[in-house]
Amino acid sequence: MNKNILNSDIQYFIDENLNSDINNLLLKRLRFNNIETREVIEQIEAKKKCLNKLPTWFNTKNIYYPNKLNIEQTSSEITAKYKAQLVKGESIIDLTGGFGVDCHYFSKHFKTVTHCEINSNLSDIVTYNSKLLNNSITTINDDGINYLKSKSTKYDYIYIDPSRRNKQKGKVFFLDDCLPNVPQHLELLFKHTNNIMIKTSPLLDISIGLKELNHVKTIHVVAVNNEVKELLWILEKGFNKNVSVATINIVNTKQELFNFLIKDETNLNIECGIPQNYLYEPNAAILKSGAFKSLAKHTNTLKLHTNSHLYTHSKAINFPGRQFKIEKILPYNKQLLKKESFTKANISVRNFPETVQQIRKKFKISDGGNLYLFFTTNSKNKRIVIVSYKLNQHQI
Repeated sequence: MNKNILNSDIQYFIDENLNSDINNLLLKRLRFNNIETREVIEQIEAKKKCLNKLPTWFNTKNIYYPNKLNIEQTSSEITAKYKAQLVKGESIIDLTGGFGVDCHYFSKHFKTVTHCEINSNLSDIVTYNSKLLNNSITTINDDGINYLKSKSTKYDYIYIDPSRRNKQKGKVFFLDDCLPNVPQHLELLFKHTNNIMIKTSPLLDISIGLKELNHVKTIHVVAVNNEVKELLWILEKGFNKNVSVATINIVNTKQELFNFLIKDETNLNIECGIPQNYLYEPNAAILKSGAFKSLAKHTNTLKLHTNSHLYTHSKAINFPGRQFKIEKILPYNKQLLKKESFTKANISVRNFPETVQQIRKKFKISDGGNLYLFFTTNSKNKRIVIVSYKLNQHQI
């Protein structure tokens, strides 16, 4: 890291140009003493990305930033706070420390936090920032797996966030496609702890992860504003009982929670039925978790179809997801729908052969407004359109 970046005039320039056009700044051929223009631009780009994702860092004076890719890859403060409350003990080691966001929040729950990072520049940055943030992180510039191999230290928790090795792979990938290869090193990890937390991309298929990992106790599916951000796998040495799944969707100060056992989901039999007065759409965390039957049982709702993942009830109920009042049900018929003269609506498709874009083009429906149209398939395998309006929280 180039500490000349921390000079007051440079810091002032960075703050004054957070909203400037980067290309224009480059064209100006700026001159800084002992600093390349590229380095200043990297600070501007990275800091700007922290505005909403990492407000503590953004609002702390003289923070040194890595390149913007490191910021993109790090946990947000919201998800870091959530995962930190799931673990406890005296000591934890993060084998893939990165920018140190997770470690910062671990330090609020553990007496000792060890941050391993193979990139020497990034390790130096975390060491410097830790003093500004007043946390107790110990930084180690080394590959986390190699560091463990050289030590006999025991930890209450090991945390690891493996990265994708091949970005060209499809949406479903294996843990052994990642670095480090966690399944390959599980025996080593359990020599140093009884408890492991693994963060993975939401693209990882849960069923595949369960096949690759031993002693999985709980899987947390974490969504923010209805977008799944990460999967957290909690492993406990020797654990061989039923795996539980905890889903959370964090929307502002509200948390939508739903928990279930994978075994129960597999064994449940539920009813499907025709749409009643209200329609319910599960949040993204639940959809990712696959808790389709467990959700119906817990909320006492009917699914519209085994594969539609839409739910219905005669009454307005609390439900972890979006809630709608049904106005009418229409058969999917081109002439009939054109007579309805829908010009503007929010469109969703569930278990339906056409895309939202195809439907908009076919019926000339623009996006937006208060009307919600669900194109789906009912329990009798008939294609239907549910015309509805979204419920506000005070209406439930």
